[in-house]
Amino acid sequence: MKQIIQDLKKGDTLLEEVPAPMVRKGAVLIKTRRSLVSLGTEKMLVEFGKGNLISKARQQPDKVKQVLDKIKTEGLMPTLEAVFNKLDEPLPLGYCNVGEVVAVGEGVKDFAIGDRVASNGHHAEVVCIPQNLVAKIPDNVSDEEASFTVIGSIGLQGIRLINPSFGETVVVIGLGLIGLITAELLLANGCQVIGFDFDIQKVELAQKKGVHAFQSNHTDVVKTVESLTHQVGADAVIITASTKSDEVISQAAQMSRKRGKIVLVGVIGLDIQRADFFKKELSFQVSCSYGPGRYDEDYEQKGVDYPIGYVRWTEKRNFEAILTALATKRLQVADLITERVPLADYLQIYSKMGGGSIASILEYPDTIDWNQTVVSGKAYVAQKSSGVIGIIGAGNFTKMTMMPALKNSGAQYKYISSAGGLTAKSLANKYGFEFSTTDYHQILQDEEVDLVLITTRHDAHAQMVKESLQAGKHVFVEKPLAINDEQLEDIRQVYQSIEASLTLTVGFNRRFSPFIRQAKTLLGGSTDSLNIIATMNAGFIPADVWVQDLQVGGGRIVGEACHFIDLMVYLTGSKVAEVTMSALGKNPTEQTDNAIITLKFENGSQGVINYFANGSKAYAKERIEVYSQGRTLIVDNFRKLSAYGFKGFSSMGGTLDKGHKDQFKGLIENVKQGKGPLIPFDEIYNTTKASFAALKSLREGTWITV
Repeated sequence: MKQIIQDLKKGDTLLEEVPAPMVRKGAVLIKTRRSLVSLGTEKMLVEFGKGNLISKARQQPDKVKQVLDKIKTEGLMPTLEAVFNKLDEPLPLGYCNVGEVVAVGEGVKDFAIGDRVASNGHHAEVVCIPQNLVAKIPDNVSDEEASFTVIGSIGLQGIRLINPSFGETVVVIGLGLIGLITAELLLANGCQVIGFDFDIQKVELAQKKGVHAFQSNHTDVVKTVESLTHQVGADAVIITASTKSDEVISQAAQMSRKRGKIVLVGVIGLDIQRADFFKKELSFQVSCSYGPGRYDEDYEQKGVDYPIGYVRWTEKRNFEAILTALATKRLQVADLITERVPLADYLQIYSKMGGGSIASILEYPDTIDWNQTVVSGKAYVAQKSSGVIGIIGAGNFTKMTMMPALKNSGAQYKYISSAGGLTAKSLANKYGFEFSTTDYHQILQDEEVDLVLITTRHDAHAQMVKESLQAGKHVFVEKPLAINDEQLEDIRQVYQSIEASLTLTVGFNRRFSPFIRQAKTLLGGSTDSLNIIATMNAGFIPADVWVQDLQVGGGRIVGEACHFIDLMVYLTGSKVAEVTMSALGKNPTEQTDNAIITLKFENGSQGVINYFANGSKAYAKERIEVYSQGRTLIVDNFRKLSAYGFKGFSSMGGTLDKGHKDQFKGLIENVKQGKGPLIPFDEIYNTTKASFAALKSLREGTWITV
């Protein structure tokens, strides 16, 4: 299928061939008929992409600070590599989609194949959208009209926040697409509407709809509002403009009546003067997109609706309200359409964005192959040898860590898979994979692929590992191997039942770092017990991010602190016997990222893992201390090894190296030569089990035997 993307690195707007998505649980698959180009939002993204590196930095000062902090802790070259990799990500454009349902995911009850629907899908021939972001289109609403559903909901949500009553005066600043729709909805609500914009075309269009509209640069906006309201001022102001100027917010305050309301829907400068708001006791609020539920993972991705008795207007119910307004002709959008362009001619729109257009409609071909889940890349020549890989998952880890680490490993790239298809196609283009796909089963069914690398969200790891092993593939899976005991036991049973000599590797990379290997060499083959302290300055991640969800990510102890458990197993040469964990706070929960884990090993060694998320990002992320026989080893952020009490060795320095490259190189070499696993399965099992035991210890408040 074809999809419009923005190349942030080169600044090009492209129509890319990508594999069509497959329907997911709780979602519907939609074959697109029309989509609306949001000239305001998309123009900003396109112009950002076209800017040079300095221009991009000026627009994101907070990101610049993060980059500077990263340089301090990880070095210049690794930071620059990460920045350029991030800019290399394709950005999908569009969020106003109309089409026909062609497949319905598990658990979806309100939609059927053949339904015409509106959604926030991208400009793509096929989209897969969660059910709470989809609404059915009434029969008397055309596809073109319905394409205004999502953008209309943005304006509607701004109106809901001011909660206007019949007869009130509301000012709309910015008469672009959202502003014009907002004004018309306010008129339908019985309000007197005053509008301002610099563009005379938009002003005249608003006037035809019954708005008291004026050119901002040809009138004193504050005095105009005062005159039209008999010196009372506006009851509310909705700002739908896009400008860096702080003048708009000041004018909005000056034109408001006492205790008036100001709602920001657009993007403006926000250097608010206290005096403007103080005397009138004005209320100011920023509207969040389509309405309640936006950016809520439970609502949008898991389909958990808000009770209507408590949250009357969610984003989906706002979609439905706009569609009802279109059906009853209280909202009429036909006069907003500036042009209709076939998808193939998309550059007619994107090459002249902002040139007088208000709403541009993309028209899609009727013959779309929504089953095209595999797209060919470079010409591939079979080598008839091992080391042919297929990657399941094309997210940040694959892009930023795995692919750079696989360079010069000797791997042959054949497949890369992602749920949406776009990220897989992007990486396929960059690294020369033969195929990108949205159906990972294509990888498992290909006899030539002998190694599968899995980097999806954590809850999918266990099932994919089992399927890959059963398909006769060697497997690498990014940690964790599983997120609960049941999944772990299922994997053990499958692995032990496989007759073929297959390897199963988990992404415990720290043991492969040259700093750690040197430390292991210095410790020698001594059977003496070790004391190890490992501190991870992990950084804060909000509680609503999927990693923190125990059902999806398993939590940060299972998902990341496991690195240090494996590292201690490697350094001690012994398995974990007992675990206890305490967490920060008076009433800690399982879902914690500020914890101290204490480990006892079978050989008497002991370890302490300090996993903290409340430290400064400017401080180094990881530190390991090893104490043994009057000697001490310190690994500082995998950039320096310092030794005390070791004859003939004091330190070793270098670039940041956590062992990814050596791990993948060793993995490919072992697969090619038919050698055994890099990490024995019983150690992988023990480490994973110990991370589960740590959470159990927190719940029960005691030591847990692993």
